[in-house]
Amino acid sequence: MEVKIPISHKKQTLPGLLEIPSNAKGIVLFAHGSGSSRLSPRNQYVAKSLQNSGIATLLFDLLTVEEEAIDDQTAELRFNIPFLAARLSDATRWIIKHYPNLTIGYFGASTGAAAALVAAAEFGSKINAVVSRGGRPDLAKNALSQVISPTLLIVGSLDITVISLNEMARDALTCTKKLNIIEGATHLFEEKGKMEAVTKAALEWFNTYL
Repeated sequence: MEVKIPISHKKQTLPGLLEIPSNAKGIVLFAHGSGSSRLSPRNQYVAKSLQNSGIATLLFDLLTVEEEAIDDQTAELRFNIPFLAARLSDATRWIIKHYPNLTIGYFGASTGAAAALVAAAEFGSKINAVVSRGGRPDLAKNALSQVISPTLLIVGSLDITVISLNEMARDALTCTKKLNIIEGATHLFEEKGKMEAVTKAALEWFNTYL
């Protein structure tokens, strides 16, 4: 169903897609990456698989329509990790308020992965698991050492630069952590069967820790 998530200190909302299967015990909030939105086909694919496994999902836009128009021209907001993390925190507080019985996980892609880790550091034990797909967790910087949520970093084996950045982030994390390299996959996991591999790994992680 479509929902509107209020933004702190503003009379605006962010559009979202919330799906809660019957008997769901946990929910995964999606933080999309550079220039993407709640309509990302890759994130929607992962979300559908989670829903089929009994996990609720929330896909939402991190930017308002006006902010997205600015970002399309300048790309200044998609790399503003504290700004994106604050939006994810707004959505997290909204979920905690309206669905207090659901445990919470994050699924972040690209720069959204860094936002997810910064928000996870803020909420501590309230975030049960974090998964990063082709992410830039290194951009979370000092927040990495404060994350206590079990964190899975998924990277394609052909995404050489991002692998090294994820290795740096993994080493900075002090929580339960794993780096999963998908063989034969590039940054967007567009090759046959690679998004399925991402989804399987994410589902196993959330089923374990969520």
